[in-house]
Amino acid sequence: MRQSKKRLGQGLASVVLVSMIPFCSFGQQKKKKHLIKEVYLSWGYNKEWYTRSSVHVSQPSLGNDYTFKSIRGHDHPGWDEGLFSKALSIPQYNYRLGFLLDEKRGWGFEINFDHTKFIFADQNAHVKGIMNDHPVDTTVAFNAANGFYYYLNNGANFLLFNVTKRWHFLATPSGKVQLDLFAKAGIGPVIPHVENQLFGQRNEPGFQFGGWNTGIEGAVRATFFKYVYLEYANKLDYARYSGLQVYQGKARQAFGTYEMILSLGVRIPTGK
Repeated sequence: MRQSKKRLGQGLASVVLVSMIPFCSFGQQKKKKHLIKEVYLSWGYNKEWYTRSSVHVSQPSLGNDYTFKSIRGHDHPGWDEGLFSKALSIPQYNYRLGFLLDEKRGWGFEINFDHTKFIFADQNAHVKGIMNDHPVDTTVAFNAANGFYYYLNNGANFLLFNVTKRWHFLATPSGKVQLDLFAKAGIGPVIPHVENQLFGQRNEPGFQFGGWNTGIEGAVRATFFKYVYLEYANKLDYARYSGLQVYQGKARQAFGTYEMILSLGVRIPTGK
């Protein structure tokens, strides 16, 4: 009788152990499936240089279809005019929200936004095409005093969804300072604020979705005490704008950008 009870007890114990295996496995699998290893967030400021570009303007109701050829544009940093004397979001700023997905290989994903500004520089601009239903091929003095301005000054605004790759470069023995290298590449929309006056005719200024951009970025990040970091980046971007609002018409434009960025950020480890 005792042996029967003993065998019964052993059998019940076996059943209990077997029944617990799925729960143990589930716990292990749940731990392995922790997708995000780290979250980081940064804010910083930037400086840009633009390639020459052409601005094509179409105003069918006015009989206009012309292009400003090979024009010069420049940025408007703002932070060099007194960073703390105005709202932090008025100068050319940038933010990053990133997620490290693979700790060992360094792969991640990042939402990457640059508030950049593009201004059609004062210049003698070559304009060619059709104006008032007549062909034109001439040069105009492009400046506000002469009835011309063209601003993406509240933002040319590059938004990218980036794939990122991190390499550990070096660290102090205590681990209080760590240096990493980053490569980033992505594509996304541009969200310009369009404000212009062409031949004395003004548009209604405002934000709009205005095309797309693609970019690559290389960065050096110094992390202090595991949580706070300073990042310096160099970026190349190509943006194509279309459907930009002008008086009774639309404009389109494309240009390349070289950008330097300095950011301050925090990192938040979320699990192993």
